Amino acid sequence: MGLQLALNTARSSLLATSSQIAASARNVAGASDPAYSRKIATLVTGGGSVRVVVARAADAALFARKLTAASEAASGGARLDGLKTLAQTIGDAADKTSPAGRLGAFNAALQAAANQPDNADLARAAIDRARELATGLNEASQAVQSVRSDADAALSASVTKVNDLLGQFDTANRTVMRGLAAGADVSDALDDRDRILGALAEEVGISTVERAGGDMAIYTDGGVPLFDRSARSVALSPATATAPATVVIDGVAVTGADAPMPLASGRIAGLSALRDGPAAQYGAQLDAIAGALVDAFREGGGASGLAARAGLFTVAADGSLPTGTANLAARIAVNAAVDPQQGGDAALLRDGGLNGAAYRQNPAGGDAAYPDRLNALAAALTARRALGAGTEIAATTSLSDFAAASAGWLEGQRKDATARADYQTTLLTRASTALSNAVGVNGDDETALTLQLERSYTASAKILTVVDELLRTLMEAVR
Repeated sequence: MGLQLALNTARSSLLATSSQIAASARNVAGASDPAYSRKIATLVTGGGSVRVVVARAADAALFARKLTAASEAASGGARLDGLKTLAQTIGDAADKTSPAGRLGAFNAALQAAANQPDNADLARAAIDRARELATGLNEASQAVQSVRSDADAALSASVTKVNDLLGQFDTANRTVMRGLAAGADVSDALDDRDRILGALAEEVGISTVERAGGDMAIYTDGGVPLFDRSARSVALSPATATAPATVVIDGVAVTGADAPMPLASGRIAGLSALRDGPAAQYGAQLDAIAGALVDAFREGGGASGLAARAGLFTVAADGSLPTGTANLAARIAVNAAVDPQQGGDAALLRDGGLNGAAYRQNPAGGDAAYPDRLNALAAALTARRALGAGTEIAATTSLSDFAAASAGWLEGQRKDATARADYQTTLLTRASTALSNAVGVNGDDETALTLQLERSYTASAKILTVVDELLRTLMEAVR
């Protein structure tokens, strides 16, 4: 009876130690996986035997903090990427290729032409600078539209990814619930579920609620359910004539100015904020500059008794003046009538008459030294006017000052976004480190534990050897 008890004890010890070694081996294999949580093999006694229960290291508070940090970092990163694109493409006030720099070059060329109205080369140089200014505004507007269209494409990709992740989460969540109900080891399934939550948090700010039986519900940081017993629909509503595309979750708009439960973080929130915030504002500022240029150089109107028409700068092929400011920077161009590259006459810059002889201001029509119109144009270019209505830098100022302020505003937005993104990235790094320290695998500790378990396994095997020898001796004595 004593030998039987020793045999059973040794066998139980071997089985338990084998399970503990297997858990330690799993930990070593998963040490490089940031979503892996350490598996803890605990000995449980009862009924005269020993069994191993595998538990999973977890810290709900730290994990929730990591999810929040991941959402905020993704939001800040999306916003910063777009602002960097705008800043690199458009430049700043000190860059001669920026709208502000080209406006300054045109102003200087126009002043030079006004000082020597009989110099045809200076007139052509002024028109060249005007063409470069118009082209610069076109390119800047295209850059803004590119950032906004890229944001829309990224929003569509994020919506697709969220729906895919919710489908994966449904599968993992059901696996956890079934495993717990059957008393199986669900630690790997819980790791999979947390991995999915981490990826989901990068797209949408989320919070989770754990329920009985291992079930979990997911809500956006604005309170809209993403997963509650089943995955909820996430869609991108199409853009309209008055509003951009919006993300809708479970029938509720979560992006856009009128969203009742807006997202506060996540890549979707960052992309939406970039598209409808800085990118739209900068585009409006460029349109304001283009509209002011068209207005400053128009012909007719006022006391002239002639219908106001576009002058040096135009946005319509028929020379009509725009009725608003929308998309002017993308359409502004130098009037073909005065542009030598398009077969025009550069002398019309001095004399007027881009819209016909009735609009000519040079009294004799051939006074090469006529300075009045060029002086008037130069004065109009530097005059103070109300600019930027509906933008964040609306003011009564000159065109050059407004353009410089616009470039400075963009740089300020980029600088602020950089500081926020750096801070959020640091928070994510620290939250990830803290969670890893709490639930991750330490290779040195696992190696030491494995060595200890191997010694225990050797001791149990030794007991089996001794029992085997005693039983053999006993059987030989009986024979």
